[in-house]
Amino acid sequence: MGLSFFRQLQKRDRDFEIEVDGNLMPVKVTENDRAKRMTLRILPGGGGLKVTIPGHVGDDEIVAFVERNRNWVASRLARLPGQVNLEAGATIPYMGVDHTIVPTGKLRGIVEPRITNAGAELHVPGDQKTIGRRLATWLKQEARRELNEAVARHVARINVRPKQIRITDTTSRWGSCSTTRTLSFSWRIIMAPPEVLNYLAAHEVAHLVEMNHSDRFWALTRKLCPDTDTQKNWLRQNGAKLHAINV
Repeated sequence: MGLSFFRQLQKRDRDFEIEVDGNLMPVKVTENDRAKRMTLRILPGGGGLKVTIPGHVGDDEIVAFVERNRNWVASRLARLPGQVNLEAGATIPYMGVDHTIVPTGKLRGIVEPRITNAGAELHVPGDQKTIGRRLATWLKQEARRELNEAVARHVARINVRPKQIRITDTTSRWGSCSTTRTLSFSWRIIMAPPEVLNYLAAHEVAHLVEMNHSDRFWALTRKLCPDTDTQKNWLRQNGAKLHAINV
């Protein structure tokens, strides 16, 4: 039926849904007074769309804008990686290496990455129904451990200190630094190669000094992580695959 069907989700906001090939997708509308024009992007993993608008743009204009870009949306969605569930037999990346999820058959134990004759595997204990939850919990713990170590390395070099480090599952960004000096990171970065995780940590630590993306900010990021451009490009090209893994 295409993108011609729109339905308002809640009257108190401007978000709505669109129908794409028979499936409803949420559209989040964000008003930004600094925006000079409307922009449209697909959220990581293909779970929805985000429209950023200047102030005083009418609902009909927003709907018409998405409608005009229906072909672009359809073509981009078609190129997104398929969804992967955390379940026995599935393959997911861990620290940049594809691992097959293998249930141990034991009710107790810990998740263990192993190299076998069959290749890299993640051995997960517990009932089959809980494999996804157990593995997700372990991946988040691994992300916290690796990010804590990476942040500690970088802050020691420039003598700054964050207030706290948070592990989240945001789809809008890989990391952030708040005005209260809280660093937040998506746990999914643990699935990327260690060099990419190191870059992300350096990026957010640099924001503790430069709360912007100025030339000074990028110079500091490259000082902390000399291969910044390479790792930044990896994340841009492969990040959608990590968001396509369902938890």
